[in-house]
Amino acid sequence: MYALAINGSPRKGGNTEHLLKTVLGELSNSDWDTELVKIGGTAVRGCLACGKCFENKDNECITKKDKFNEFFSKMLKADAIILGSPTYFAAVSADLKALIERAGYVSYANGHAFSGKIGAAVVAVRRGGATHAYDTINHMFQMSRMIIPCSTYWNMGIGHDKGEVLEDEEGLANMRHLGKSIDWLARAIKPNIATYPK
Repeated sequence: MYALAINGSPRKGGNTEHLLKTVLGELSNSDWDTELVKIGGTAVRGCLACGKCFENKDNECITKKDKFNEFFSKMLKADAIILGSPTYFAAVSADLKALIERAGYVSYANGHAFSGKIGAAVVAVRRGGATHAYDTINHMFQMSRMIIPCSTYWNMGIGHDKGEVLEDEEGLANMRHLGKSIDWLARAIKPNIATYPK
């Protein structure tokens, strides 16, 4: 099985990256193929609402000037998609929001292409606003007919400076449990995924 983590932070080696790597570490221990990619700082633009994805139905966005289609093709292959973001003004980063807008819409236009995939949100926060960022990610998963695994708390880690989240043991424990939950859920649903309603 393949898990894709997409980092919405533009900071290399930042707290969001550490949290996502912790989740992927648990999945790697359970023999998953894992990949971490960074959309933060790539200047992926938001949805133009042109509707061309509904006309073309080719699993692509008509806008080709950024890397959205690269990210989307990986999302289509993934059994589990983990979207991570820092908390910017009580919301997700602009690049991750653009991905959510376009990926959700292109997926919908192509027969609910994300239907039955596992989706998990991960948020790094300094102090407040993390639950709003967390909800923003989960709203796309829910509207895309995806399955959201549980954990021991909302999937957030606290830290400001790079690496500070590694001192948040409760947050890291939650990430490790999230990885285990994704693995358990995937193994439980895999035999029945073909019958998941679209």
